[in-house]
Amino acid sequence: MEGYFSKIAMKISILIAVLLLMPGTQSMAKSNTPVVANKLPALRLITLSEKRLAITAVVLPEEVKESIPLSKKIEKILQDPRLEGAVTGVSIRKASDGELIYSNLGDIRLRPASNLKMITAAVALETLGPGYQFKTEVLTDGKVKNRVLDGNVYLKGKGDPTLRKSDFDQFARELKSKGIDQINGDLIGDDRWYDDVRHSYGLNVSNENNYYGAQISALTLSPNDDFDAGTILIEIAPGDKNGASPNVILKPETDYMEIINKAKTGNTGETNTLTVDRIHGTNQIIIEGTIPLEGKSAGEILSVWEPTGYALDVFKKSLEEQGIKLSDSVNMKVDETPEGAQILTSKKSMTLEELLLPFLKLSNNIHGETLVKEMGKVIYGEGSWDVGLKVVGETIAKFGVNRNNVKIEDGSGLSHSNLIPPNELTRMLYEIQEKDWFPIFEKSQPAVGEYGRFGSGTLGYRMAESAANGKVHAKTGSLNGVSTLSGYVTTEDDEKLVFSIMMNNFIRGSMSEIQNQIVVILAEHRFDGSGE
Repeated sequence: MEGYFSKIAMKISILIAVLLLMPGTQSMAKSNTPVVANKLPALRLITLSEKRLAITAVVLPEEVKESIPLSKKIEKILQDPRLEGAVTGVSIRKASDGELIYSNLGDIRLRPASNLKMITAAVALETLGPGYQFKTEVLTDGKVKNRVLDGNVYLKGKGDPTLRKSDFDQFARELKSKGIDQINGDLIGDDRWYDDVRHSYGLNVSNENNYYGAQISALTLSPNDDFDAGTILIEIAPGDKNGASPNVILKPETDYMEIINKAKTGNTGETNTLTVDRIHGTNQIIIEGTIPLEGKSAGEILSVWEPTGYALDVFKKSLEEQGIKLSDSVNMKVDETPEGAQILTSKKSMTLEELLLPFLKLSNNIHGETLVKEMGKVIYGEGSWDVGLKVVGETIAKFGVNRNNVKIEDGSGLSHSNLIPPNELTRMLYEIQEKDWFPIFEKSQPAVGEYGRFGSGTLGYRMAESAANGKVHAKTGSLNGVSTLSGYVTTEDDEKLVFSIMMNNFIRGSMSEIQNQIVVILAEHRFDGSGE
């Protein structure tokens, strides 16, 4: 996982580029046309002046600057005392022929953390295709007469993790344009496209309240442009005087959550001690602590318990905002859409090619788990982790991975039970280069030297002021005691390499600094006739 504070740090590190980013656009469909929304910003390379704003430069040990073989340089870096007691697997291959040119514990099964997302993405591209789109439908089992719909309205989700409140607003506008001013029936959320298992097997219960551990439902909702599906944003502003309760705003607005506001507004300049959490198994949000008078607003993002009902509640608000009246006896429930129900309107998501940017650049766990279930549904007709992971296993075997040598329990890498040897991962990364979708896969990885959330992503400014600038596409990964980095790097003499660095069981110190050193050494390297 890359946690909430990691996400904030990443955004701060690229703040200088915010005003230069091209905003995403949203194309609204005409009546009877599926809506395709949520486009992503364009990218460009970091300029020299911007590179100088890098958070930290990569400092190489003096001994690796000597004219010694590449393997010796890496071995010297791996002697770093921060790695004492840890297990560090390193695998490096030539991208041209797959030759393994360096391996340190490369055959040892290690926890990949979010490097596992590379496997999920590759399998999704192979099985679903780059142009694949999720679909959401609004249906009815009734008839419209005199601008009144007599019958139930069904909001049927088919896995789209990018649904926003604006999409529900568009649905409501579409219903209004069809002459519906009133609905005499129930609002029903249909999430049967997937099974009802909300979390992958290896997810620690302590992560379930966090945005990166949100529940997976075929009908869900995202509150932001990162498409953190199944979550809600909580904004807290100071009250108008000392001792007053802070003002709390939910985005999107919903009655599905219960706010228990125990916080107080403190004196001007007082330390902000706010805490925000959700009571597990409920949608009660507890806010405690103090926020200073005239201080800045605070924000938090939390997962929602049972997001199907959350999506349905927000859809109800969209209907009401568009002037569509609901009967006083309306029930809101989760059920299956009956056969023969008529589609009133629908929306297609962005393509898989586009979705891979927030999935991989921002390391979005929910997208990974959703893709696993979607692959199970599309290939075998069952949207479950068991069947989706079966698809993953079968497909990576075609990529040259020894299925008996890996253990995959989810699509995001959040489980500590996931295991893969670095040599197996680099073998896959080598083999998939022949796929016609490979350019999409590669450009979706965080890139050194491309600023912006959908450029360098979770890499931030790592290695931006080094020989690696513009030469690396690589996926980060982190869990407690786990730090990984895998991808592609081009050497000084234009030899493309595939690499995987997996560090497990470390206790303290920056593993990313050591990873940076190895990747920069590769970027600076020139091969002679012997491969060194």
